[in-house]
This record gives sequence, structure tokens and C-alpha cells, in this order.
Amino acid sequence: MSEVRLGAGSPAKASATVLLLLMVLLGVFPLDVILPSFPALSAHFDIRSSNIALSISIFAIGVSISQFFLGPLSDQIGRKSLLIMGLMISILGAIGCANAVEFATFMIFRVLQALGCGCFVLSNAIVQDIFSSEERDRVRILMTSASGLFISLSPLAGTLLQSTLGWTGSFYIFSLIAAAVLLHAVLTLPAPLNTVARRAPWLSTYRSILFHAQFMGLALIAAIAFTCHFSFIAVSPIIFLDIFELSQLQFSLALLGYGVAYVIGGLIAHRLQRTITHRQQLLVGLWLIGAAGLLLVCLSLITERGFFVVLLPMLICTAGITITRPVATSRAMDIFPDNAGAAASMLNTVVFVSGGVASALVGLMISSFEIVLATVFILLSLTGLLIMHTLSGSR
Repeated sequence: MSEVRLGAGSPAKASATVLLLLMVLLGVFPLDVILPSFPALSAHFDIRSSNIALSISIFAIGVSISQFFLGPLSDQIGRKSLLIMGLMISILGAIGCANAVEFATFMIFRVLQALGCGCFVLSNAIVQDIFSSEERDRVRILMTSASGLFISLSPLAGTLLQSTLGWTGSFYIFSLIAAAVLLHAVLTLPAPLNTVARRAPWLSTYRSILFHAQFMGLALIAAIAFTCHFSFIAVSPIIFLDIFELSQLQFSLALLGYGVAYVIGGLIAHRLQRTITHRQQLLVGLWLIGAAGLLLVCLSLITERGFFVVLLPMLICTAGITITRPVATSRAMDIFPDNAGAAASMLNTVVFVSGGVASALVGLMISSFEIVLATVFILLSLTGLLIMHTLSGSR
């Protein structure tokens, strides 16, 4: 195995951190920033909004397929070359989308963009390659906090881009940021990252990961944290715009408060990382998620439906998410240091599928969203605690 280990506090590590944060930022553009442009896209291509929404699903499928192959392949040929290739493909896809005249052409380039964006799965493997064991938790806490903040800012960013540049704005800005990330990776990312001469076949590697109880248990806990976040974000436009009838600006500001909660949660997680064990951090995070669910139930029963009835429990849940997900991810990735790419792909697949299924179920029962979200939080919290008990007993 050939790993890159840079000195603590080195400029190269700072540069790698900037690269990772830019990759997190890029991840919100194709799915979140584009949302306010749905009406404009529908008018441009003269089709129903439901068909525009289909592009989101197709994009997600394309990313899933791409990351399934890119992760293990990066273990063989290195992360840098695949990251550069993925960024180039995603830029080509985004520019093609912005210049499409027909919807069919738009979808072709949308799939191409998705296949390129699959390279973002390499971020977890890059963390594993470059940073020491003590640093990985801190970097992943920072990435999780940044992800929540960027997602919360995306409706406001999307609205501003739509009003100034039109629906093509998000695609061109994505391309500019991706080009900057590509240049940054070429100039500063060490190469090769974590490659060895001989590797087991992909399916054999995936089988070993899939049947490793400790890894899958931790992956499921990371998925639980993400699912709580994604279940809320996926239905938040319906809750705030349709049910509470907020304006687009009010909705953007509401999610901005949610993003601030991610930053605060990250600070708490950073503090806990220095004072308590990894297991205790996971327990604290899962209990906070469950407590958020209980609070949401109580508030919905004793008060009228309103903005703060939803937002206050979500702030508590966010703290639990920010504490739980980075720790679970780091502990899972540490199990397969020689196959960090494949492990990252498996982890992301579990996280993505869990979040997608849960958000779809919440969306189907949106009329009772308070009880549904609360039930999801409580059940997932209990599931996570049961997984931790099982893993502890299996040692």
C-alpha cells in the first residue's frame, strides 16, 4: 500500500481541506440549487414540471451507478486521475445542459453530468489517504457542517441565480467551480493516492465489505443520520412553501437558520471529539435525534401547527446528525484502509438508498408531516442504538 501522510498542519493538508470543501459545495448544485429554476426549465422546454423533476431522479441514478465503479477503481489506479476525469466529464455535461434546446438533449447531458459527479464519492477516500486517524473526525465534522450550510443556502442561491442569469446560471456556475476544483486538484493533490500492485476483484472486495458486520453497522448509523437530514430537506419546500405559505425569500431564510444549526452542531461535535470516546459520541448523537422526534410529537400535540413547531426540533436533530455522521463514517472507513475507495462507495450507497427511501415515504404522507417526521426520527434513533448494542455484544 502506498499512502500519502502529510505533516500535521502542513500547507498541503490545508490545501486538501479546501479541495474537499469545494467538492462538498459542488455536490449541492445539481440537486438543490437548480430547484428554484423548475418553472423556467418547464417553460423553456415546453413540458410539465413533473418531467423536469424526473431529471433529478435520473441524475441520482447516474451518480449511484458511477460511484459504484469509481470507488474500487480508485483503489487500483489512484484517486487523482479519476477525480480529474470525473470533473472534466461533469463540466462537459453541465455546459451541454445549459445549451440544450430539446429536453431529450438536456437529459443526455444531465446523465453525463451525473456520471462525472460520481467522482465526489472519492472525498471520503481522500480523507482516509491524506489525514491521520486523529484528524479524520475533525475533517469529516467540517465537511458535514459545510454540507448542511451549503444545502441550507442553496434555495437562496438558486433564487438569485434564476433572477440574474436564468435557469442556465446554476449550470455555468457549477462549471466554473468545477474547473477551479480541477485546477486545484492538478496542482496540489498528491499522486498516486493509496494504490497497490495487486487487488482482489471488485465483486470479491464488495462481498467482503458487505458481510463485515462492524462496517455495515457503522454505515447504517451514518445512513440513519443522513436520512434524518434528507427526509426533512426533501419535503421542506412543501412544508414551508405550500403548507405554511412562506415566500421564496422567507423559505430561503428559514433554511439559512437550519444551516446555522449545522455550524453550531459542528462546533459541539468538535468539542465532544476531544472529551469523550467515539462510542459515547455516537450515543449522544443518536439520543439527540430521538429527543428531537419526541419534542416534535409533544409540540404538535399541545400547540397549533406552525413554523417553530418544526424548526425547533430540527435544530436539536441537526446537532445529533452532525455529531453522529462524521464519527460513524470515520470508524467505518478505518476498517478497510487498503480498499478505501470501495468502502466509500459502499458507504455512500447505503447512505443514499436509505435517505431516498425514507424521504419518499415522508413525501407520501406529507399531510401529517409532523407525526411522520417524528416517527422517523424516533425509530431511526432506536435502530441506531440497537445496532450499537449489537456491535458491542459481538466484540
